[in-house]
Amino acid sequence: MGLLDILLGRSKPVAPDLDQLFALPSAAVTLEAAAGFTPTGQGAVCFATVEGSAFEQTHREVQALLDADTERTGPPVRLLRDDYGYSWLVSLRSPGELPQLVNDLHAVNSAMEANGFGPQLLCSLAGFEDRGGRRLALVYLYKRGSFYPFAPLPGGGQRRDSSLELQVRAALASDLRTEEDLGRWYPLWGAPGL
Repeated sequence: MGLLDILLGRSKPVAPDLDQLFALPSAAVTLEAAAGFTPTGQGAVCFATVEGSAFEQTHREVQALLDADTERTGPPVRLLRDDYGYSWLVSLRSPGELPQLVNDLHAVNSAMEANGFGPQLLCSLAGFEDRGGRRLALVYLYKRGSFYPFAPLPGGGQRRDSSLELQVRAALASDLRTEEDLGRWYPLWGAPGL
C-alpha cells in the first residue's frame, strides 16, 4: 500500500483466510448456548458460474472428492443453480457432523482456489435452526475473510430478522471474525443449504 492509497483513503483488501471456516464448530457451541440454535447439517458454497472445460473439470473433481467420502451418510453433494445464475455446491450431513460439513466447505473453496477460480468464489454458509423452527445461516464472505449471520423470517416473503442477526453477531464476537460493514450482510433469499 502506497502513500497515495493512504492519502485517498483506500484500504488494502482483506485476504481470504479459509482456515476461518474451522472456527464454525466452536462457534456452534456458543450459538447453541446463547440463542438455542443447532446445526442442520446443511451447507453450501456459492460461486459465480464460469463457462469452459477447465471450470467443468474442477466441478467434477470437487464433487468426486466429496462423494468419495466413505463416512458420508445421506445424499451425495449436489450442484445447483439459483434464480440469479449463481452456482451452489450443496453438502448435506447429519446435524451432528458439523466438523465434517466444514471440511466439505473448506475442500470446495480450496479446490476452486487452487485451480485458479478463487475470484469466482462468493460465500460459504452453514445452516442452523432453533426449536421454534427459525432458520439461521452463518455466512463466510470469501473476498472479505469474515462472517455474518443471515436470519430469514419464517412464513415466506423476503423479510429478515435483523434483531436476531445482531444478537448472534454479539454472541459470536469472540468466536468468529465478523463483518463490520452491515451493508455487506447480503440477504441470501432461497439459498440452498439454508
